[in-house]
Amino acid sequence: MQLDQPLTDKEFDELDNFLLGDQSPEDSMTMDHLHGYLTAIAIGPEPITPAEWLPSIWGEDRKDGPKFKNPKQEERIYNLITRFMNEVLVTFEVAPKEFEPLFVEHEHEGKVLLNAEAWCWGFWEGMELRPGSWDAIWDSEAAPLMRPIYLLGADEIKPEELPEVEDPVKAHQLALDIEANLPAIHKWWVPRRKTGVTTVKHEEPKVGRNDDCPCGSGKKYKKCHGAEQ
Repeated sequence: MQLDQPLTDKEFDELDNFLLGDQSPEDSMTMDHLHGYLTAIAIGPEPITPAEWLPSIWGEDRKDGPKFKNPKQEERIYNLITRFMNEVLVTFEVAPKEFEPLFVEHEHEGKVLLNAEAWCWGFWEGMELRPGSWDAIWDSEAAPLMRPIYLLGADEIKPEELPEVEDPVKAHQLALDIEANLPAIHKWWVPRRKTGVTTVKHEEPKVGRNDDCPCGSGKKYKKCHGAEQ
């Protein structure tokens, strides 16, 4: 199975059941929580390697990871998680306006509303993998785009802001705002995103193969240290 293929419904359910099952720690992320987490990593200010973000999926106690039945199951689960991440990355790369956050639906007074709280918790945890790296957007004209995520995802909000999240209808509107804002958040970071690629500068001039070897042997570079290249 190629890593660029999106999860099928069956595979989605398989990963969902594993995260919720007895083999995973009790505080493992749920699928909506995980989706928010991966989204922050995908669109944020700098690349983060899987080795850094994978452990947090299983909760705060990183030593208490999942209890896989065998290496084959471990490979399978991490393959599903990687492909889940790739879905997010590819969507933002080719069609960011079509990105759909994985929010939970619930019924309230006969209406189906969205609950984005767990997704926002995940997004917030994704931001905290690089403390301070998101400060630039909070200090910019784009800060209002982040406010709905803050209201639903931050550990603490101001008392006067609580009515905005405690009312299911208002919380539903925040979810809609998040979905509308994500392409713009992604776009804001694109020209500012660190590539993670380090350019190596060669301060010394390159030695030609027919030049004298700089080691002082008196031989041509190609017959001395150049022969080791």
